[in-house]
Amino acid sequence: MYRLAGLSVAFAICGSAAPNGIDPGSIERIALEELAATKTPGAAVAVVLGDRVVFSHGYGLSSVETGVPITPDMLFRLGSTTKMFTASAVASLALEGKVELNAPVSKYISGLDPAIGALTANQLLSHTSGLRDEAPMFGSHDETGLGIGIHAWKADFLFAPPGRIYSYSNPGYWLAGYLAETVSGKPYADVIAERLFRPLGMQRSTLRPTMAMTWPLAQGHEVRDGKTAIIRPAADNASSWPAGSIFSSVLDLSRFVIAFMNDGMLDGKRVLPSRLIEILSSPHATIPGSDDHYGYGLDLATADGVQWVHHGGSRAGYGSMIRMAPDRKFAVIITANRTGSSMPKLADAISEAALNLASKPDPEPATHPLDTAESLRYAGVYRNGLSKIRLEAADGGVNAKIDQTALRFTRAGANFLLKGETKLVLVPGSDNRPEFVFLDGRAFRAER
Repeated sequence: MYRLAGLSVAFAICGSAAPNGIDPGSIERIALEELAATKTPGAAVAVVLGDRVVFSHGYGLSSVETGVPITPDMLFRLGSTTKMFTASAVASLALEGKVELNAPVSKYISGLDPAIGALTANQLLSHTSGLRDEAPMFGSHDETGLGIGIHAWKADFLFAPPGRIYSYSNPGYWLAGYLAETVSGKPYADVIAERLFRPLGMQRSTLRPTMAMTWPLAQGHEVRDGKTAIIRPAADNASSWPAGSIFSSVLDLSRFVIAFMNDGMLDGKRVLPSRLIEILSSPHATIPGSDDHYGYGLDLATADGVQWVHHGGSRAGYGSMIRMAPDRKFAVIITANRTGSSMPKLADAISEAALNLASKPDPEPATHPLDTAESLRYAGVYRNGLSKIRLEAADGGVNAKIDQTALRFTRAGANFLLKGETKLVLVPGSDNRPEFVFLDGRAFRAER
């Protein structure tokens, strides 16, 4: 899962060399290579071992226009790593008896469409709600937009029966955040600040752009016509904040990570309930086509003999990654300032070096040539909101149209199609025909 061969390491912790540590020069080389290869202006990194940050640094630029260098205390907008904070807020309310995780949200929020109101916090936080996925980056800056948007949803905002299948849904986390807001009687941004940022000492973390801009802030960039440019105006949509809009730094984020990996303890005192951490990191949903699971706001996986708890983030202008190996008391945190950039090669290198992992390729899945009967059984149109996958039987294969991308699949395995690194998982229904096609974390339901 995490692999990059050939990194030899040793770095200082409290002045002494630690085995299987990370050489700052090696980190810098890999970071700069990946920044250049992905046209990402800059990134910040923090490495946690035990109960402390043992390494932090910034690489590259906060803005291609000003040339100001990245520093570890600089703010980035996170993307979906925000979800672990939204999940923490809802779960903490549940621990206090203010929210019942398996109760319909209509118990707490009035005026919802009945189909939406029947959803539970458990379904929202585990991505099993059946809500379609979308992620509009631009919208209202008014925080009341969160509730206004949700109250406009109708039953057709669901693409699948609740509880039927895991399918990543940003709107599910909007509703989870609005649940926390409604139960707490204060704006979502204040709920997160009071329940998490302040107890954890995350002094510069915020959801509000007008607060973030008062501290050193990395500008969000995108690649246009092969060139990296600042996104203007900056993307913001208050109606989607709970799914991916926290501003934070790797140093602030390290405080959450340390508490998470140390049973809620930070700086010698309890800041998070141990039961909260257990709830977040327990498997609540199975990922189709894999042995991995989703907790609440966290992906759960085992690779190279290590149990990983992690989540990535991608939004307009930014990307992020938090990887934790709680059993090893190790974590790497990365933020970057280009759309979707989370620096996976750098994260792989640091993980392998710090944990002394042997790099080995993933085993090739067993496949066979597609036959006509299979091709005909898989053919159909599958939808998730506005996104669509069309599979058409063809001689010796399946032609796929995934939104605007065309692929031809000629090999299949046990309920999946494979083309290079693209894997379409086929989830059968009661008639043994695919009820869903699963791709990149999202399910698409067959039109019957």
